[in-house]
Amino acid sequence: MKPIAGILALQGDYEKHRKSLKRLGLRVRYVRSPEDLSGLSMIVLPGGESTTMSLLLDSTGLREPLREAISAGLPTLATCAGTILLARELQGDTGSRQVDTLGLLHATVDRNSYGRQVDSFETTIEINWQLIGGLADDAPIPAWFIRAPRILEPAAGVEVVAKYDGEIVAVRQGNMLAITFHPELSKDSRIHAAVLGFAEQAG
Repeated sequence: MKPIAGILALQGDYEKHRKSLKRLGLRVRYVRSPEDLSGLSMIVLPGGESTTMSLLLDSTGLREPLREAISAGLPTLATCAGTILLARELQGDTGSRQVDTLGLLHATVDRNSYGRQVDSFETTIEINWQLIGGLADDAPIPAWFIRAPRILEPAAGVEVVAKYDGEIVAVRQGNMLAITFHPELSKDSRIHAAVLGFAEQAG
């Protein structure tokens, strides 16, 4: 039976991730309640609005079950706002609507570090594929930066997977791959495939 990939689908850019996962031949389940976490082979925390996503984690009862599932080793891909949700600490989190993160990624994340929507841009990123699975096709990956955060001060045990213009844009910590850009906007599913493989690496 095909593995099931989950996508946190409370808010944000989850439909594009569904297409990326379907290209890999996976079954896809939208995760909107604790019960949806059962039997997953991986989960995606997509981009979106991190404050809203954080509030919905609480109202749906998903916060602790999600934290527990990821802590227990569920392969996890976090993109953009998903990386903010994973972070241990945040910068640029001002005002009354604070983001309550999952606190699992041992790094500081600077929200909206690349500016506003109008400052978004497309580029290609050189990935250290050996750190996330050593795929045969190691060509650069298309990447979109949309109100992107930056990853700062990764602790010991957090491996830098990619940089762009000297800034960290992708890190791996065990079963978690956190990136600040959007690979799902292309037809390139190698990032998703690599995270799916984390379970085999752990086994």
